[in-house]
Amino acid sequence: MASGDSRQQDLSVLQIDRSRKESLEPKTRIPWNLLLYVGAGLVLVVVVGVVVSIVLARAPEVEVQRVTLERGATPGTVVLTAGGYIVAHHTIQVSSKVVGKVAWVGVEKGDRVKEGQVLVRLEDSEYQAQLAQARAYLDVSKARLKELEAGSRPQEIDAARAAVEEAQANFQNATVNLKRVEDLARQNIASQQQLDNARTQFDVTKAQLESARKRYDLVKIGPRAEQIEYARAQVAQAQAAVDYAQTMLDSTLIRAPVNGTVLERLIEKGEMVSTMNFGGPGGVKASVASLADLSDLQVELDINQNDFPKISLHQDCAVTADAYPDRVYKGVVEEIAPQANRQKATIQVKVKISNPDDYLRPEMNAHVAFLAPSSGGSGTREMLSVPRSALIQSEGKTAVFVLEGSHVKLHDVQLGRDLGDRMEVAEGLGPNDQVVVRGLEGLASGQRVKVKAGAS
Repeated sequence: MASGDSRQQDLSVLQIDRSRKESLEPKTRIPWNLLLYVGAGLVLVVVVGVVVSIVLARAPEVEVQRVTLERGATPGTVVLTAGGYIVAHHTIQVSSKVVGKVAWVGVEKGDRVKEGQVLVRLEDSEYQAQLAQARAYLDVSKARLKELEAGSRPQEIDAARAAVEEAQANFQNATVNLKRVEDLARQNIASQQQLDNARTQFDVTKAQLESARKRYDLVKIGPRAEQIEYARAQVAQAQAAVDYAQTMLDSTLIRAPVNGTVLERLIEKGEMVSTMNFGGPGGVKASVASLADLSDLQVELDINQNDFPKISLHQDCAVTADAYPDRVYKGVVEEIAPQANRQKATIQVKVKISNPDDYLRPEMNAHVAFLAPSSGGSGTREMLSVPRSALIQSEGKTAVFVLEGSHVKLHDVQLGRDLGDRMEVAEGLGPNDQVVVRGLEGLASGQRVKVKAGAS
C-alpha cells in the first residue's frame, strides 16, 4: 500500500494544473489587420529601395570639388618680381634688293634715321645703261605702233597707184609684142625662140600687174587690226622692261624702311652686297645695317612655371632698369609664349614699356614688378576660385553645375582674375558650394547624379 501511494504522488506531480495554464496564457492578442499593414509597409520599403537603387545606377557619375576660399592680392599690389633684358620689339636687318658694289655709306652706329632716308648707295652705271636700253626699245615700239595706227600716207597711195599704171603699160606692151611675134611666126619670119621670149614676157608683166594691183588695194586699206594689236603689245612689253630697269636702278639707293636708330653698321665702301648672304670675312653680304625703333621697347623675361598663375595678358607692371633704379617706367604684359621651355621649366613673357626714353637701351638688365589688376589699395583680400574644368558656356554665359543633395543645378557666374588652372569667381557661388569638375558631358540642370567616391 505504501508503495502504491508513493507512485500515486509521483503521477500527480506530472499532471498539468489547468488553472495554472490559464494564468500563463497572454491576456492580449495582436489584431490580424495590424499584421497586414506592417507586412505591406515592409513590401513598400523594399520596392522603394529597389527603385532608388535602379535610379542611382542609371544616374551619371560625376566628380565634384568644393569652391576654394583663398586670399589674393588687392588690386595694385606687387604679386611677382622678375628680372630680364630690354629688347627692341622689332629689329630690322636692312638688306639690298640688287647686286652691286658699295659706293657710299651715309650712317654710323647710333644715328637716328627717318623712313625713306638713304643709308647706302651702290654703284649704278650698269643699271643706268640697262634703263637707257629699255627706253630706246620702248621708243622704237611706240614709233612702229604710231605708224600702223596712222595708216597709209597719201604719198604711199600715189606710189602704189603709179606702180599699177606702170605694170599696166608693161603688160599692154607685152601683149602687143606677143601678138606681133605670133603673126611673124605663122609666116615663118620669127623663130620659135623669139615666140617663147614674147610669151614669157607676157606672163611676167601680167603677174607684175596683178601684184601691183593687190599692193595698191592693201595700201588704200591700211594695216590689219591684228598688226596694230601686236604692236600695242610690244609697246606694253617695252614699258614693263623700262619700269623694271627703273626699279633696279632705284634699288641701288638702300633706304630706311622705318623711323629708328642704327644699331649696327654692317657694310663698308668698296664691299659687295647681294640679295643673299654668303657670309665669312670678305664675303658678299646681304644686310647693310641693323635698325630698330627705340620708342618701342620690351622687357624679355623667363618666368618660372610655378609663378605663371600670377601673370596674365594686359597686366600692369612697373619696370626699372638696373642702371637707373630710381627711374620707374610703366609697362604691360604684351606677349606670353604659347609653350614652355622644358629644360629651364620657364615660360617666356614680354612686357611692353609704355614710356621709354633715352636712358633705356636694348640688352640692358631690367626688373619688372607685376601688379595685381586695377589700381589702388594694398594688403590682401579673400576671393573664391574654381577649377577651369568646372566652367561651361550656356546661352552665351559662363556657368557651373552646383551639387544640391543628389541633384545638380546650373548657376551663372561672373569671373574675375585668371589664376592659371583656376579662375576667380566674383559672383554666383558661395564658399560652401560644391561644383562638378568631371562628368559634365550631357548634364542638365535638375538631373540626379552619383558623386564619385572620394570627391569633395
